[in-house]
Amino acid sequence: KKERGYMVTIKDIAERLGISISTVSKGLHGASDISEEMRQQVLDTAIEMGYVIKEKKTVVKQKVCIIVENMEYANINQFGYELIAGFRLVASEAQFEVDIVPIDQYFQTWQTYDSLMKQNGYSGAFFLGLELNEAYMKQLEKTTIPTVLFDNYISNEHIAYVGTDIHVGFSTLIRYLKENGHEKIAFLNGSKNSYISALRYQGFIQAMNEAELDLDMQLIGHTVYYPDETVSDFVKSFTDKGATAIMCASDLIAARTINELHKLGLRVPEDVSVTGFDDLPVAKYLAPPLTTIRQERFALGKSAFALLKDLMSGLPVSTMLLHSTVVLRESVGKAPADNN
Repeated sequence: KKERGYMVTIKDIAERLGISISTVSKGLHGASDISEEMRQQVLDTAIEMGYVIKEKKTVVKQKVCIIVENMEYANINQFGYELIAGFRLVASEAQFEVDIVPIDQYFQTWQTYDSLMKQNGYSGAFFLGLELNEAYMKQLEKTTIPTVLFDNYISNEHIAYVGTDIHVGFSTLIRYLKENGHEKIAFLNGSKNSYISALRYQGFIQAMNEAELDLDMQLIGHTVYYPDETVSDFVKSFTDKGATAIMCASDLIAARTINELHKLGLRVPEDVSVTGFDDLPVAKYLAPPLTTIRQERFALGKSAFALLKDLMSGLPVSTMLLHSTVVLRESVGKAPADNN
């Protein structure tokens, strides 16, 4: 047991896990040449041991929280994990305590946002996964508590928005599909009640127009980000209408789409090409490995804390968007000749 006030070092984490110091360093800095499993072990252990990136003078810790709904975050293959890990590591460097508060719609009806924050002594919050039709969205319009939203926007000077600028990613991906002979491109979007779904819908239409491709509104559908059985109906209807490529609003929707195509006896990418969004670790292990738009989740988590700190110090920041990049893998091929 370390004595009080002892700073946990990279060496301590390495000893605890029985790995080299350089592997710990790679895990903390997002290097790509260690496995996701090892990176998760390093990040989990660093957070658990109270590792602080740089030594700071002892100060009274402030408390903030991450409020999570409609998002899984238990391990590195789930979307929320790296957002939360990035946020927590920079928060601990700044001597902040972080609680994770899972909520649902029922929770929002019996405790208001302001009361949750005040009762627990939280001086700010980072929201993951809130949908447009929920009680807290209305309450956030009037709150004066510094709050950062992931993939959500509310017009209030105490609230900032962090997310990924999809424009470059969507334009690049649709150009790439067009270069491969795809003209009938379907889009399977996420939840209708989500701000980010509306942005992705606009992004898809804009990118199709830029690429001078015809838009067929029957080739656009809404499912949910953690896909359900509606995917199979859309996949069947898209392929019946001659779509040669299906763009999906998340890698999980794309994984389900590939599965449904296989059930219909269609091959990916020979018959239909499929793309995702997020670049979750699982994307490269799908069969075939998935072409997708990457979101830098660890950097987004770190950026969210930076925005929250700015709001807490009275700086009225509004929006921070990180660039999206396209990761090309084997799930896109040439459009079948008989569909052109």
